[in-house]
Amino acid sequence: MADGEGDPGVFTATALPGDPRLLPTVTNAFLGTRVFRDILHAAGVYSGAAGDTHRADVPSPLGLRMAAPGARSPAQSFALNTWTGTFSHTIQSPGYTATQQLYAHHSLVHLMACSVTIRRLDGSTHPVTVQLQSLFVPQSQDLHLSSGPDFQGAHYIYGQTLVPEVEGGPRPTVHMLWTPIPQSLTLGEEERERCWQFLTAVAGSEEEAKRSYSAGLSLAAAGSLHRSHVRAWAALRRGCSVELDGPLALRQALHGCLYYLLSAIPPRDSPGVPFHGISPGGLSNGTRGEDYWGHVFWDQDTWMFPNILLLHPGAARAILQYRIRTLEGARRNAREQGYEGAKFPWESAATGREVCPEEIYGAQEIHITGDVLMAFEQYYCTTQDLKLFQEDGGWELVEAVAQYWCSRMVWSEEEQLYHIRGVMPPDEYHSQVDNSAYTNAVARRSLNFATVLARDLLLPAPEEWEDRARKIKVPFDEERKYHPEYDGYSPGEPVKQADVVLLGFPLMHPMSAEVRRNDLEMYEPVTDPAGPAMTWSMFALGWLELKELQRAWSQLEKCFSNITEPFKVWVENSDGSGAVNFLTGMGGFLQVILFGFTGFRITRSSLLFDPAFPDGITKLKLSSISYLGNRLEVTITREEIRMEVTEASWDPPASPLEAVLESGQRFPLEEG
Repeated sequence: MADGEGDPGVFTATALPGDPRLLPTVTNAFLGTRVFRDILHAAGVYSGAAGDTHRADVPSPLGLRMAAPGARSPAQSFALNTWTGTFSHTIQSPGYTATQQLYAHHSLVHLMACSVTIRRLDGSTHPVTVQLQSLFVPQSQDLHLSSGPDFQGAHYIYGQTLVPEVEGGPRPTVHMLWTPIPQSLTLGEEERERCWQFLTAVAGSEEEAKRSYSAGLSLAAAGSLHRSHVRAWAALRRGCSVELDGPLALRQALHGCLYYLLSAIPPRDSPGVPFHGISPGGLSNGTRGEDYWGHVFWDQDTWMFPNILLLHPGAARAILQYRIRTLEGARRNAREQGYEGAKFPWESAATGREVCPEEIYGAQEIHITGDVLMAFEQYYCTTQDLKLFQEDGGWELVEAVAQYWCSRMVWSEEEQLYHIRGVMPPDEYHSQVDNSAYTNAVARRSLNFATVLARDLLLPAPEEWEDRARKIKVPFDEERKYHPEYDGYSPGEPVKQADVVLLGFPLMHPMSAEVRRNDLEMYEPVTDPAGPAMTWSMFALGWLELKELQRAWSQLEKCFSNITEPFKVWVENSDGSGAVNFLTGMGGFLQVILFGFTGFRITRSSLLFDPAFPDGITKLKLSSISYLGNRLEVTITREEIRMEVTEASWDPPASPLEAVLESGQRFPLEEG
C-alpha cells in the first residue's frame, strides 16, 4: 500500500512528541533503538548482577538528526511507515528536499542502516549543505570497549559487559562496526541528487559483525540495501496480514500493534541465531531504570505469544526455545525456594535465574510458571510439533513444571483439597494470599497438559499429576455463582488488573455462561481504571464471548487512552507512567481482534470459531492463520465466514481439515 493521506499504516507528523520516550522504535530480532537516540541494544546483552541486570547500552552512531543551516526554519515532516518498516525525516527547503531514513534490517539482523538523500527541486547549481547533529561517543557505562583497526572504511570497537548476571557467569561480548558520520553533507554544484548510506553492524563475534557490514556495503553499492530490507519486512507483514473494515482509529491501532510486535520476533530464516525473549518494552528499551530493565515476564507468554502463534508458529517456537534454554536457571530458582522441578522467574534475563529487584514478586507471583507452560500447550495443540518435545527439550520443561506444582501444593484435611498458599495473584494489590483462583487454575491446567503429553509421547506419568489436578481448590462462591479472587476475597475490593477474568480466556476454565457473566460483572467495576493497558482487552474478550457487543466495545475503547500520538506508541498506564512501547498492551489488543472478533479458541481437538463484531466493524480478513501445518485465509463479514486453505500441511499423517458447524454439518477444507 502506498504512503499518503488516510493510509492507516503510515503515521505522519510535522512535530515530534515532547517526551522522547514516545518516539517510534526501529527494531529487529537482534538490534533495537528509538529514533534519534544515542544508544541501541543488542538481544541477550545484559550487564549487572541479579536484580540490577539490565540491557547494556551500546553507543549508537545512528541517533543522528539532520538540520538545515541558516536562520529560516524549514518545513519538516516525520513518518513511520509500517508497510516498509522504515522511519523517515524530511526537510523541505526552497530549492531542495533532504530525507533521512532509518531502519533495522530485517534479513541482515546484525545491521541497522540510515540514509540521507538530498535532491534539488529547481535549476540552481550552488552547493546544498545539510548538517548532521549527533551525540554519539564510542563509549558505554555498561561495556568495557576497546578500538580495533578500521575495516572497509568502518570504525571498529569491541568489548565485554562489565558485570555478569550471576557470579562466574558469562559476560557477553559486543563487536560494532560503523560508517564514520561527517558533520555535514553537501550536494555538489553539478549534482541533482545524491544519497549517503551510514551502516552500523553489531554482533557477538568479530566475524559476524564484519560479514554483516560487508553484506550491507555490497547491497548499498548495488542500490538495493533498503529494498532488500523492505522485501524481507513486507514478506513478514504479508505472512501475518490482518485487515479490518472499521473505524480509522481502530485500523491505525491494529497496524501500529502489528508493526511493533512483529519487529520484536525472529525472522523466518534465522534458525542459527538463538532468540532471547521479548520484554514488555521491546529491545529498543530496557536501559537501567527503564522499562523493567529489559527483563522478560509473563507478558511474553500470556499476552504476546498467542498472536504470534496463530500468525507465525516458527517465531512462537523460538520463544519457547528461550524458555527451554533457561530451564536450568528455573530449576535453581525452585531449589532455592525449597521446591522440586522448575520455577520460572517473575523477571528473566539471560540465565533463567530470578532477576526481579524486589523479592516479593519472585517469591510469590508464581503463576508465571503455569503461564509459560500454557504457551507450550497452545503451541502443541496448534502445531503437533513432536520434535520440540521429544528432541529439543520441551518434555523436560513440561515435566519439571508439573513437579514444581506438586511440590508447591499442600493437602487440606479440612477441605479434602490441595491448596497453594502464600502467593501474589496477577492482581498485584494483594499478596501472601491463599488459593488465588488464577494461580490454582493455571496449575491445574499445567498438570492436565503434562499428563496428556506424557500419554501422547508414550512416557510414564505419575498418577499424582492427574490426582492433584482433580483435587486442587479453585475458589468458587456457590451462593453468588462467581469466582472469588482468592480465599477471603470480599466483593468490591479494588483489583489492579485482569485476574479472575482470565479464567474464561485464555485459561478456558470450565464454567457456565452465567458464571462467566458474574465474574465480568463482579470485577469490571472494581478494576483500577489507571491499571495496565492489557486489562481492558480481556474484559472486551469476555463480553464478546457472551455476545454483549456494546459492552465489549466500551472496554476495548479504554485501550485508546494508552496509545500515544503521533506514532501509536503504547504506554503501560493511561497517565503515561510505566513501560513505553508497551508490547503487552498491544498483545492484549491484538488478541481481541484475533481471538475475540473471530471467536477462535485453541483446544486439544480443534480450533473453534464463533465470530462477533461490535457495531462499526463490517469485515475482518486474516490472510495466513497457521493450524496443524496448514495456512488458512479467513474472511469474516456480517453475512458469512469464508475459509480457504492456501497451503496444505506437507506432513502426510495430517488428515485434511474440516469445518464443522454446530448443526453437525461438515465441510472438507482442501488446498485452494
